[in-house]
Amino acid sequence: MDKNYQETADYLYGKLSVIPEVAIILGSGLGSLAGKIEDPLVIPYAGIPHFKRSTAEGHKGNLIYGKLGGKYVLAMQGRFHYYEGYTMQEVTYPVRVMKLIGVKTLLVSNAAGGINTSFKIGDLMIIRDHINMMPNPLIGPNNMDFGPRFPDMTRAYDRELIRLMEKIAKEKNIPLKKGVYVALTGPTYETPAEYAFYGKVGGDAIGMSTVPEVIVARHAGLRVFGISVITNEGYHFADDFVNDSADVITAANKAADTLSTLFMELIAGIE
Repeated sequence: MDKNYQETADYLYGKLSVIPEVAIILGSGLGSLAGKIEDPLVIPYAGIPHFKRSTAEGHKGNLIYGKLGGKYVLAMQGRFHYYEGYTMQEVTYPVRVMKLIGVKTLLVSNAAGGINTSFKIGDLMIIRDHINMMPNPLIGPNNMDFGPRFPDMTRAYDRELIRLMEKIAKEKNIPLKKGVYVALTGPTYETPAEYAFYGKVGGDAIGMSTVPEVIVARHAGLRVFGISVITNEGYHFADDFVNDSADVITAANKAADTLSTLFMELIAGIE
């Protein structure tokens, strides 16, 4: 066991009154969901041993601990990205710490470009599977303290949690899409040809995060549920069209309340 993981976990143990069984990683513009957490304890990344800094726009860089959906949760208000210059081990470091402190289920969210032509800005897409075009975070010597050398990814996204979320959304009359998330390194937005290519090979939405965390979570035996907010449409390009990060964050913020409602209900239903 890398002593850094344990030192970080021990530090957090000293802060948490009850061990959270659910953790949430909040993507671009979605950090406001943390505002729904009751009796929050805010732990800035800067004060956590061995944690990196979140430099991406729309990522505040705090751990928020408290109650959501009647359960204690630990939420990352901002994640780390490969394009920030971090290694894949640094990008996924928090997930292994979550495992050590007792987290059983990881919920991940992100802002993504829609490449399925039926998707519109503001749609929410349950991630049913992914296509990984980033370096695999498990490359290198395997850490048997967390999981096996060759972890299975057949069911990376928990089917029971997907069914539960679909049931919740139907009861609340909230429309949801479901599809395949494609993960690229960024930080450039994709070209029209790249959007078209990844659509042809089975992608529905595309982004620059999430999959490394999911791989490490599944390696460590955590259940995973993922959802994307469609923040731009990557299938038609007017002559004056450009992808803009401010527009992405604006679109993500508009979806945050709906996502908060869904996540609270999902957490309440997790057994």
